[in-house]
Amino acid sequence: MTGRAEDGGAAGRGRGPVGEALFMENARKSSIVSRANSIGSTSASSVPNTDDEDSDYHQEPYKESYKDRRRRAHTQAEQKRRDAIKKGYDDLQAIVPTCEQQDFSIGSQKLSKAIVLQKTIDYIQFLHKEKKKQEEEVSTLRKDVMALKIMKVNYEQIVKAHQDNPNEGKDQVSDEVKFNVFQGIMDSLFQSFNASISVTSFQELSACVFSWIEEHCKPQTLRDVVIGVLHQVKSQLY
Repeated sequence: MTGRAEDGGAAGRGRGPVGEALFMENARKSSIVSRANSIGSTSASSVPNTDDEDSDYHQEPYKESYKDRRRRAHTQAEQKRRDAIKKGYDDLQAIVPTCEQQDFSIGSQKLSKAIVLQKTIDYIQFLHKEKKKQEEEVSTLRKDVMALKIMKVNYEQIVKAHQDNPNEGKDQVSDEVKFNVFQGIMDSLFQSFNASISVTSFQELSACVFSWIEEHCKPQTLRDVVIGVLHQVKSQLY
């Protein structure tokens, strides 16, 4: 350094005032360039890699666009779900008769979803009851139809038997004769019953009834009563 200074000094002395000034200007510029290079190298080492920043900068718009598409798709799906629910409630109000009727408790306000659901549940329960009632009626009608079919078959057999034997019903006893026979038997039994039964008390009535049955309702006694009535009816007819 001393040698260079001496050489510079000697050179400066050899150049004169103008040469000295040029020499000092060049030395100052060299010092400034040296400091700039030193600062530049230090700054370059402390600044992060700009390639990664450029890469992130180019990828960021793609990430935001993908998020926007997902958000838009989610919004559309949610709106579609809400529209489907609203349409379902509107259809229920149109189908369920009780939803169309005016509810004076809420006035002219729009029916809430809870009220629509409750009225729908009530209507479904009503339909279940009506269905059960109709099923019971159908079962009863089926039994009636079966009974009528059986009666039809029986009457057809009676008609067929009468057609095969046209003279079979001529000697049959009429209902009037049957009633006269029954009336004669009951009159005979009632006479003995009235003569034997006392109605002073229920205990005496019970005792008299059992005594009357043992005495007047024996098989032989009843046989004699029936035979007597039949002879009486026969004499009236012939």
